[in-house]
Amino acid sequence: MERMIAVIGGSGVYDIDGLEDARWQAVDTPWGKPSDEILTGTLDGMKMAFLPRHGRGHVHSPTSVPYRANIDALKRIGATDVVSVSACGSFREDFAPGEFVVVDQFVDRTIAREKSFFGEGCVAHVSMAHPTCARLSAACLQAARDEGITVHSGGTYLAMEGPQFSTLAESKLYRENWGCDVIGMTNMPEAKLAREAELCYASIAMVTDYDCWHPDHDAVEVSDIVKTLIGNAEKARGMVSRLPRLLGAHKPCEKGCDTALDHALITAPEKRDPALLARLDAVAGRVLGH
Repeated sequence: MERMIAVIGGSGVYDIDGLEDARWQAVDTPWGKPSDEILTGTLDGMKMAFLPRHGRGHVHSPTSVPYRANIDALKRIGATDVVSVSACGSFREDFAPGEFVVVDQFVDRTIAREKSFFGEGCVAHVSMAHPTCARLSAACLQAARDEGITVHSGGTYLAMEGPQFSTLAESKLYRENWGCDVIGMTNMPEAKLAREAELCYASIAMVTDYDCWHPDHDAVEVSDIVKTLIGNAEKARGMVSRLPRLLGAHKPCEKGCDTALDHALITAPEKRDPALLARLDAVAGRVLGH
């Protein structure tokens, strides 16, 4: 299978440097319109795609991001590997602003989002024990190191609903009692949907601040956070540009991400809703015979 890397860019990351034959294309999905058109092209011989998570101009809040449409659209155009890049706050002194974290676990505290492609008429349960692809995450880690970025291997991402930031009590709870490492608003249900769509998924959290638990946080100016955000975006584009050489255009996933639905569908074939099955043509076509 020919691989295509899709990058979902968060705050400040709106394109990919060096794309050949780059063009923005609209993609229709049964789940509505994606956040924006998708930028496609090739880089070092590998097909690449880029989707601004919040839309160009940052028009979507974390809650209003059309997560299902985004993942369906990427799967529909042939993406096999999804690299999520997003800004985050840090719960650890040693995860400092300007540094990156290759996330490997999540705690989902979102409450107002559609979290599955499946439901009444076709029930499915996928494993989320290891919610990111180890192969893709390792490539991102190496790409970040090669780019000279201070990057941490592994970390737990607390996904909050937003759009408001944490209270001090929440920040202390997540840090001191739950053992989370970073906090953001967008990786859930994105990671869950990517698993349902049998896509390899890696999450790169770019630290901009220390959230409100840090005793010196109130002294940090918003202008400093914005400056860090811009610097992180430049680093992220450099990291992404190194991925094609590390991954290889035809190297398969040996971690099973692309077969996540093999034993996931629970509803008996004769009881499945044809209307829902039609909407699943891209996401689950491999197991549904589409």
